[in-house]
Amino acid sequence: MRIIMTGFAIAALALPVSLVGAHGPETLAVAGEDLAITLHAQGSQVYECMTDISGKLAWQFREPIATLLMGDRTVGRHYSGPAWELADGSAVMAKVTGRAPGETVRDIPLLRLEVTTQRGAGELSGISTIQRLNTRGGVAQGPCERAGAFLSVPYSADYAFFKRKD
Repeated sequence: MRIIMTGFAIAALALPVSLVGAHGPETLAVAGEDLAITLHAQGSQVYECMTDISGKLAWQFREPIATLLMGDRTVGRHYSGPAWELADGSAVMAKVTGRAPGETVRDIPLLRLEVTTQRGAGELSGISTIQRLNTRGGVAQGPCERAGAFLSVPYSADYAFFKRKD
């Protein structure tokens, strides 16, 4: 499979079968859709020190900030929304519809997300479901001592983008 993006070609990555479709955790299963593209994200999960419902200061998730990579090539970005945007101008926003724990307590959860908004006519056009897989890092740890403080925690993940079968 070849995916053409704004003047350069990139090859779609294949995930191990155990991580996609009905073979992954049930809460992440994607049925009746085809894997369109898989991208690696490298960045940070950003947290803000805020008062929680019990009146104590705690780290609250604010946003992801990550570069989307295909091999060694930057092809897009991932940011608050959550949103994914590629260099070809296509973009999607999504909402979480399933989750499973990361491999360790320091790894953010694996997710299934349903696309809610689309823009552009590039590779993300027609994407309906996204899986966040193979997470490493990203969990806030340590004391939250001053309201308004920020914490940036490095993370990486693979994002699998699916389209409904024609």
